[in-house]
Amino acid sequence: MSMWKRMAPLRQRELYYYDTNQEFETTKLAARLYMMIREEQERNKKDKVLLLCIGTDRSTGDSLGPLIGYQLRNRGLKHIQVLGTLNRPVHAMNLEDTLSVVEQYYDDYVVIAVDASVGMSDHIGCITLGRGALKPGLGVSKELRSVGDLFITGIVSSCSNYDPVMLQSIRLSVVMRMAECISESVCLVEKLWESMALV
Repeated sequence: MSMWKRMAPLRQRELYYYDTNQEFETTKLAARLYMMIREEQERNKKDKVLLLCIGTDRSTGDSLGPLIGYQLRNRGLKHIQVLGTLNRPVHAMNLEDTLSVVEQYYDDYVVIAVDASVGMSDHIGCITLGRGALKPGLGVSKELRSVGDLFITGIVSSCSNYDPVMLQSIRLSVVMRMAECISESVCLVEKLWESMALV
């Protein structure tokens, strides 16, 4: 679970919002994500992609990452690797070990960190896509290492409530809607890769 720090001016952080209640957000998210991945690949000379899905299946509000990982693992992606599923979640207790694995075996990958987050109350149900590292755990007052070249978050609650118990009362329908939107967007990115390879 992440919460954005307000240390840097917003204009310096590339950040896009997608309202999962609106039509066509999946395709808009996919198009922007594809462009940002390609830019990161060219900038850092990396040709592979890793989706690092952070969260736990023991809390509804923090299950966004594992749900996405589970959905994508069942889709059999060819161009995007996935770490963090319902069966093998990546969470606060094993994040450091997971990052050691990423550093050792996924050095030539663009890493996209995915996590639930808190934000403004009128942004609940929205997805954010941005460039830079994600700082997991801030929404529940945990100090964890930053991760990722890009990030995707789903806003599950307002930042006025940091109580971890609050995460148990998040509606599963809100989390599932965001998980399905993000998963479908990632699958569309995969299709874009395949179609571009044919050109």
